[in-house]
Amino acid sequence: MPRKLNKKDKDDFRRLLAAKKESITRKLTDTITESKEMDSNVAQDLVDKAETSYTKEFLLSLSDSDRETLLLIDEALKRLEHGEFGVCQSCQTDIGGKRLVAVPWTPYCIDCQQKTEEELRAQ
Repeated sequence: MPRKLNKKDKDDFRRLLAAKKESITRKLTDTITESKEMDSNVAQDLVDKAETSYTKEFLLSLSDSDRETLLLIDEALKRLEHGEFGVCQSCQTDIGGKRLVAVPWTPYCIDCQQKTEEELRAQ
């Protein structure tokens, strides 16, 4: 039986998730702004153009993992509202308290997370 979070715990996790979401959103906004600034700068020569293109691509690729984390945060907030927060989405056992504090948006317990990562590496 999954543990029940009390109101204070729910509020604490909601604040943690909201703070992380705000941080990522701010970072993505800064990255997009920086990328647009690179577009507006006129490159001097071919080397400058190549460097600008590489830097822009690098900045935008960084945001892919942030976008994925944002989706995981939204899913965690939904689980929090539906009383499913802290329960592994794979094996339905409780996710450890330390893990939840460290990565509150995680959908998996540590064992299922490791299995998922191993499966991805094997592909």
